[in-house]
Amino acid sequence: MSELESYNHWLKTVREVRLPHWDELPNFDLYMDQVVALLTGYTGPLGMDPVTPTMINNYVKQKAVVAPTKKKYQVMQVADILLITLLKQSFPIVVIRSGIDRITATDYPKQAYDRFIDIVNQKIARIGMEHTTTVAKNLAEQLMQVTSNMIVDQVQTGELIRLLQKSVEHKPTKLK
Repeated sequence: MSELESYNHWLKTVREVRLPHWDELPNFDLYMDQVVALLTGYTGPLGMDPVTPTMINNYVKQKAVVAPTKKKYQVMQVADILLITLLKQSFPIVVIRSGIDRITATDYPKQAYDRFIDIVNQKIARIGMEHTTTVAKNLAEQLMQVTSNMIVDQVQTGELIRLLQKSVEHKPTKLK
């Protein structure tokens, strides 16, 4: 399979990925290992690093995620961890937490999360195609659209870099 065919196959596979809406997240409390497995299952197909217990503990320690109750995580915490996982490569965790707090100050967390996931899922479904956005109704929606572009661009860039690093045709010239 050529590099371009490999990339096109990857694009087709990624376009089928769907991140979960709030109601699709488990409606019961989860232990750390369950949260790790669940979130890695969502982000792994996008080529993102696996979620680890250390990451989650750091989010809690930095107060980006509410501490678990009796070592169990609820849907709000799982949603926050997923959002942080998607955004942490581009923004400091404190900025992500602040953004979540600001958006949910004027909207219910479930509704804001679902709107953002809808935008990201739309972008994922069109990965590798031209960027198209709907007209934003307000600054928060505009931020969600631009941020979702960044997430998808990052995923696509990561795959292109990976393929180029393996490419025979694109080997860097060795200096003598």
